Amino acid sequence: MADNLFNNTERAFALKSNTDLKKSHFIFKMMDKPWLVNFGSKATVLALNLNLHKRLIKSTIFEQFCGGTTEDECMPLVEKMYSKGVSSILDYSVEGKEEEAEFDKVVDKKIQLIKKASTSEALSFEVVKPTGIGRFYIWQKVTEKQPLTSQEQAEWERIQQRVDLISKTAAQYDVALLYDGEESWMQDAADDLIRDMMLRYNKDKAIIYNTVQCYRHDRLEYIKNLYEDATQNNFIVGAKIVRGAYMEKERERAAEMGYQSPICINKKATDAMFNDVMQFILDRLDRIKLCIGTHNEHSTLLAMDILKEKGIPANHNDVWFGQLYGMSDNLTYNLAHKGHNTFKILPFGPIKDVMPYLIRRAQENTSVAGQMGRELLLIKEEMKRRGI
Repeated sequence: MADNLFNNTERAFALKSNTDLKKSHFIFKMMDKPWLVNFGSKATVLALNLNLHKRLIKSTIFEQFCGGTTEDECMPLVEKMYSKGVSSILDYSVEGKEEEAEFDKVVDKKIQLIKKASTSEALSFEVVKPTGIGRFYIWQKVTEKQPLTSQEQAEWERIQQRVDLISKTAAQYDVALLYDGEESWMQDAADDLIRDMMLRYNKDKAIIYNTVQCYRHDRLEYIKNLYEDATQNNFIVGAKIVRGAYMEKERERAAEMGYQSPICINKKATDAMFNDVMQFILDRLDRIKLCIGTHNEHSTLLAMDILKEKGIPANHNDVWFGQLYGMSDNLTYNLAHKGHNTFKILPFGPIKDVMPYLIRRAQENTSVAGQMGRELLLIKEEMKRRGI
């Protein structure tokens, strides 16, 4: 029965027209070829730098994985998805900036989005990328416990102030806030700072969530330590668990610099780590609130089984399921149909500024064994069902 649940393509693609479905088929067929993704990524960047083919890019990969160029442009799609029981997280996905003025601009945008989310039932959370509000180099130096110059110290203090301002705003407007996980060599500084935000703002409920990248072999230990910390210091933990987004980069850096890779030895070990972390949290929902960010059907089924065994209602607010917009609709919409809390992370922003995010997503997904093939298979099944 469970397999049939996620194979229901009529429900999964109910919001897609025949034209949308054909376009998705074309895009995933291209993304199923890693060499083409690498070539296409370089060609796309070049085309955008030369102001070429922006309309073509917008009507293909951008529309597949993004909600629009502005938050207002996203709202008709947000409402459409919510009509099927699926919430949204508006993610201003501008990456790779290095200037203080740009970081402050992101903070202003996140505060606007938190306020917007507080007025709409369809917007379940807001999301922040730590390096979107402070230079990677500073996060890295703090993680590595390197001494900061006086100028760097001032920069680090501004980062802390930005994190606190966004977190405090989320608490004031009662909007849960997810902090993204990033590369391991900057993550300790983010983990420590986000823990302090939990201590400050998660006294009665989970407002602040940290992302736990379970392809790291130390993450079960991390979540156990955070649980003990929260128990002793009387705060609620918010945890979004994912498999992870920087595997190849992590392994390459570890090999180049001669340290042990922080990444699990293979996919089987990663799957086990994800499921172990998920089980640990689901056994402790009194103290940890959970977002399960996964495109993996087996982990999703396991979570559903655990909730059922524990007698926890599908719509219990302590547990959410989430997927990226444009992918794994068979999980999202079928989970929502069963009454589970579900969301799509819906990126938006100016096309040129969002392309680094989209290229990273495309390259990540080609490295996930079977992901593109699964998407293609489901789309083909629905096209066959519709007779197109």
